Amino acid sequence: MPRDHGPQVWREGRGAAEAFALLSSSLWRGHGVAHGDGQPVMLIPGFLAGDRSLTLMAQWLRRIGYRTHGSGISAHVGCSEQTVGELEQRVVALSERYRQPVALVGQSRGGSCARVLAVRQPDRVNRVIALGSPLVARMEDIHVLLRIQIRALQRAHRLGAHHVIGEGCERSWQAYTFGLEPTGCCSQFWSDLDEEMPASTLFASIYSSSDGVLHWRACLDPEAIQIKVNSSHCGMAVNREVYQQIGDLLQIELAAAARQPPAALAA
Repeated sequence: MPRDHGPQVWREGRGAAEAFALLSSSLWRGHGVAHGDGQPVMLIPGFLAGDRSLTLMAQWLRRIGYRTHGSGISAHVGCSEQTVGELEQRVVALSERYRQPVALVGQSRGGSCARVLAVRQPDRVNRVIALGSPLVARMEDIHVLLRIQIRALQRAHRLGAHHVIGEGCERSWQAYTFGLEPTGCCSQFWSDLDEEMPASTLFASIYSSSDGVLHWRACLDPEAIQIKVNSSHCGMAVNREVYQQIGDLLQIELAAAARQPPAALAA
């Protein structure tokens, strides 16, 4: 059996090629994909990123008939529980504004947040599409460079930057990982991430075996429709194949999705 070397960050160098392939495709112009009827879609960026990282995706979704909204995140570096609390307020406001549930598309850490939001607001979220998200991750699934960045944020927190990830966040993660008594600020976040998804919510996890930041196995939530694509981690925000999958998932009849196992839908 070949040795698993984990995520290899050099694979992230293809982002520009992925964007070029998207922008030069007929899909970008709105062809070859069913159009929406105005459903609200909220986009949630990945770790360290902000709403601007999903600008192209928002533009494309508007072109094909969806009402897109950002998360209000300029840099996704905060405490998970606090971040989800703020996102929850936004989901409630959008659902009330449009008088219908909201679809959530989250990249990387944003997909984990989206899953928690669906658990907490089952009547206000009807779709969760996670892009390269650590839904069932272990620490070794995350590239060492990303772990170094997390440590840097924790040091900044100790020096007074209280808006970023702190040691309390890590204590919550460790307690969750090892099955210990819940502790720290993010205990509820990790507990909800592990909760059963509402039966009425379509839940999909799009992953890549050539992801250079996160090991693909971390994306394989057993409750999700698991869809494999050829993409880098960061490139999922601009990847043509990913966009095609998102467009298709936003069109799946929810009642049908709830009746079928994930494998049947992904086939």
